[in-house]
Amino acid sequence: MGALAQSRDMTDTADVSRREAWLIAARPHTLPVAAAPILVAAGLAVRDGVFAPLPAFAAFVGAALIQIGTNFANDYYDAVQGADTEEREGFTRVTAGGLIEPGEVKRAMYLTFAAAILVGTYLVWVGGVPILVVGLVSVASGIAYTGGPYPLGYHGLGDVFVFIFFGVVAVTGAYYVQAAATLAAGIPVGIPEGSVTLASVVASLPIAAIATNVLVVNNVRDREEDAKTGKRTLAVRFGYTFSRIEFAAMLVLAYAVPVWFFVRTGEVAVFLPYLSLPLAARVTKTVFTRTDGDALNPALTRTGQLLALYALLFGVGLGI
Repeated sequence: MGALAQSRDMTDTADVSRREAWLIAARPHTLPVAAAPILVAAGLAVRDGVFAPLPAFAAFVGAALIQIGTNFANDYYDAVQGADTEEREGFTRVTAGGLIEPGEVKRAMYLTFAAAILVGTYLVWVGGVPILVVGLVSVASGIAYTGGPYPLGYHGLGDVFVFIFFGVVAVTGAYYVQAAATLAAGIPVGIPEGSVTLASVVASLPIAAIATNVLVVNNVRDREEDAKTGKRTLAVRFGYTFSRIEFAAMLVLAYAVPVWFFVRTGEVAVFLPYLSLPLAARVTKTVFTRTDGDALNPALTRTGQLLALYALLFGVGLGI
């Protein structure tokens, strides 16, 4: 950005810097966490004959907005609560770094969540009361992750939050809105028969597991600073060894699920996610041997790539 400042006039620089700052705050590299559940749910819906493209797309947009709103919330609340310091080895935080005023980031958080709720009105029309409840709880949890009187991420509950909301709820919810659009007559009050299946819950587990591993890598990298600032993640509470075991256990769960589907269906295509094993092994090696940001920042990006690749392969394998 320094070189950019030398090559442009002050007005141009301010404009570009501001756009870049908002892009940093939104953290687009985390969007695989929002896209992955939709890919798997769509593949499963195709297999079951309930695929509905518009509800699937709306579910992705809503999930992406909740993801971005949560990113804004993390940026804002971590800064105002003193969790982001100069020693932090992670990606740039715009609030703590002074790139954007705290009040602006907070407003952006609320506007993004409001946009997610607006998209959710269509999904409520399709999925009824169950989606209304899930949507409101998801938004509230996105704020509560680092904000509110009991921030989940500060008390070792971040992993559980990600596993449930960005895995189980996201996949089963995306499958549900497609199935409800296909099977239900009118706006559902309860859960229509066949709209939440055992297969959709099991299919959510790999996404839940690898999405959780994105957080595990982040927490391993930030363990020392988090311990100083009072952020009691599982890495802080139980140490590096525990986090590495958790990381490995999540991968074992992810790659065990295709076996379950194969036993039930006999379809070899469900093993397509195994093509992502070399990337998983590469990231695992880094997580097991390094704790510094120079290694774990790229590992964090690669874990997001692993999530996207696994989801794409699994979705295709289920849909074939």
